[in-house]
Amino acid sequence: MQRKPTLFRRLNIMLLAVASLPATAASAGDWGINVYGLSYHWDRSLARQNDWDNEFNPGLGVRYRLGSWLKADAIIDAGAYHDSGRNTAVYAATGLLWPLDKDKRFNLGVALTAFHSDTYNQGDPFIAPIPLFSLRFEKVVLNLTHFPKIGNLNEVHTTAMFFTFPLR
Repeated sequence: MQRKPTLFRRLNIMLLAVASLPATAASAGDWGINVYGLSYHWDRSLARQNDWDNEFNPGLGVRYRLGSWLKADAIIDAGAYHDSGRNTAVYAATGLLWPLDKDKRFNLGVALTAFHSDTYNQGDPFIAPIPLFSLRFEKVVLNLTHFPKIGNLNEVHTTAMFFTFPLR
């Protein structure tokens, strides 16, 4: 019988991965704190029927900006939050955010994301590309993402919102 990792072990693995980033070359402006949030389930009756209708999803994470690549901001995110099925979800992602305007206030991108939660994919970890839209303000970034319905990975289209507070 295969033993599933405990929440403590999953968080430690995530924190070790983030801590292994080249922090000595980074400035404080490259780091941010993610504060999770809210979600909306597009098939509300299916979400309610399966107890995946939790729309308050508190959690914390970090964002590290690697610099620019392909005219986009390259980012790494990692965090944990209380998901739609009322389980703890942990994830790590790397992605690109392309500016949609000259001031880089509106950004659109994608993140290749590794997830683990008992809510998704029958509790097995998985990797999926996730779209990301961000709106930058002076002291906070509003992030919107969409988790599409994909077979057993995620059975209800869900849009989520979270904030990133850059450390400056």
